[in-house]
Amino acid sequence: MSSTHNAALAGFTSKSSGSEENTNIRWFVCALLFLATTINYMDRNVFGYVEPLLHDVPFMGWNHAADQFHQPVFDNNFGNVIMFFQIAYGIGFVLAGRVIDKLGTKLGYTLAILIWGLSSMSHSLVTSVAGFCVARIFLGLGESGNFPAAIKAISEWFPTKERAKAVGYFNSGSNASALIAPPLVAYVTARWGWQAAFLTTGSMGMAWLILWTAFPYNRLRRSSSQTQANLEADFADARTHGGTIPFFTLLRRPGMYAFAVGKGLTDGVWWFYLFYLPQFLNRNYGLSLKDAYPYMLTVYMISSVGSIFGGSLSGSLMARGRSVNSARKLTMLTMALCVMPVIFVPHMSQIFASNAWPATLLIALAAAAHQGWSANLFATPGDMFPSTAVSTVVGFGGACGALGGACFTWIVKKNLSLHQLLVFSMAAGAYIVALAIIQLLVPRLGATHPTNPPTDPGNGIADKPLFKPA
Repeated sequence: MSSTHNAALAGFTSKSSGSEENTNIRWFVCALLFLATTINYMDRNVFGYVEPLLHDVPFMGWNHAADQFHQPVFDNNFGNVIMFFQIAYGIGFVLAGRVIDKLGTKLGYTLAILIWGLSSMSHSLVTSVAGFCVARIFLGLGESGNFPAAIKAISEWFPTKERAKAVGYFNSGSNASALIAPPLVAYVTARWGWQAAFLTTGSMGMAWLILWTAFPYNRLRRSSSQTQANLEADFADARTHGGTIPFFTLLRRPGMYAFAVGKGLTDGVWWFYLFYLPQFLNRNYGLSLKDAYPYMLTVYMISSVGSIFGGSLSGSLMARGRSVNSARKLTMLTMALCVMPVIFVPHMSQIFASNAWPATLLIALAAAAHQGWSANLFATPGDMFPSTAVSTVVGFGGACGALGGACFTWIVKKNLSLHQLLVFSMAAGAYIVALAIIQLLVPRLGATHPTNPPTDPGNGIADKPLFKPA
């Protein structure tokens, strides 16, 4: 290795006493994951931003009507396109998680973003509703690889006490996209038309691929931690010839279902906040989409703070001597309690009349708490499974989250207009119920199978990297 290269790497790396090595390169990886997640959400949401422009394209056959409240609602064309994306996204989670574990993080992530980036740009060539449905199917299949790959990368680069914090940082990209996409899409569509919006966001994915493929991911990756070594040993007898843990072996572990339950019961609540907030502000406070934007912006910004704070809290507790199990679950409990005031949202319009800020701030608190909850929930697969199986577990849980989200969306659609208290009550209680089930299924995070007890008591000491003797 050249002296120039050594000098460049030295800027990223600092050594502490003893055998432990801390490398700041992991935060560069986290930054890449943040950018990928931001692009992921921009690619999926740009369709909603340009949809009104499709009414002016005669050969599209796109139109809309008005409901009983005289508010514009989109016909079945829009709903069908969204439905095809959601189905493909849910199915893709299971497939993507397994493929990424087999190919490895770098190659698997490359394949995922290549598929969704090209699919996003292909929307610019569409001339029919059926064409949009096909493009959205491939977009959903590609985008489903983002979180399985990103969480796997976190498990490979970060020690246990930092994983939730790192997830909190990169997952805030979902909120950053909501800040960047609207003005960007408005600008490019005004100058070059709706096709340019898809080309712009899709090309961002191609630019990200250049950074990702140039980064020597596998060569610079940190050594396995003692906790990961214990988890790997726990599954040693179940590995196939290629080193992959069979899917049905993973299905026999309660941790698989604990993560799936956490996603299935709470993902729909998050989508409810994002998708129905404009409608809620319109029907309860008479705000147009333009007038509602400052309120929506507030929700996104506060939820980003919650993502980072909630992710950092469990690591801070571990640094103070808490076990992995205690720190994770205490943080998740805190986030679940912070969600509960959202139950009062339906009463705010009666108490504060036309002032939408009290209700908005309660929703913002709940959204922030969800992001903090999610940061810790996403960290739990690395507490229960070796990194070689993390993508599979995240993919399975993501599919359950998509299914749960669809069920919650159906409930919202049927009840939001007449029974808002029911919907917000379900949103308020979902996290406590999920945490109770997680506790029943996995009483102690970080513990390996009973036949292979861990050598680490769970206080984070075992997360020091292992190094071969000189």
